[in-house]
Amino acid sequence: MITHLEGVLVEKSPAHAVIDCGGVGYFLNISLNTFSSLPVSGRLKLFTHLAIREDAHVLFGFADKAERELFLQLISVSGIGPATARMILSSMNPEELHKTIVNRDLNRLRSVKGVGPKSAERILVDLKDKLTKEGPPSELFSGPHNKIREEALSALVMLGFAKAVAEKAVDKSIKEKGNTATVEEIIKTALNNL
Repeated sequence: MITHLEGVLVEKSPAHAVIDCGGVGYFLNISLNTFSSLPVSGRLKLFTHLAIREDAHVLFGFADKAERELFLQLISVSGIGPATARMILSSMNPEELHKTIVNRDLNRLRSVKGVGPKSAERILVDLKDKLTKEGPPSELFSGPHNKIREEALSALVMLGFAKAVAEKAVDKSIKEKGNTATVEEIIKTALNNL
């Protein structure tokens, strides 16, 4: 499984991007949300999902892990394929989609091209509880902040704290400390929250 690609952006459009990784160009289908976060040119990293069908292998690219996770949640719903999931993520950013599902906003989901009333209801039924438990996707946990979060979480688990408890404490610490916090600051605040 290809989990991410890091390379030079060769081409981009609202529907796809081409990344050159070591002389090989990868064509990735992307959402408008990802397109808006792409640089004009230069190096970048996109998280990926490879959808394998009988007639094709289709690679999807995402600006962050939160968007990819929502994509995977969407395609786990019966009747929702990768193309529909990408259309939904093009219509709403990950935070808006999370809020739409948790608040059971059927009309907002139905307004997306390709999502009918039955599909929208199925998405709400299948994903509401899962997304409510996980909490909202946060930009704080993606990109460079994800590494800080993972290091802090790893340290707390090594100290003997249960992973689920440590995750909540680290997430709370990151929200309290903000974008400029170091790993050490996150750990200290997390220990106070435990």
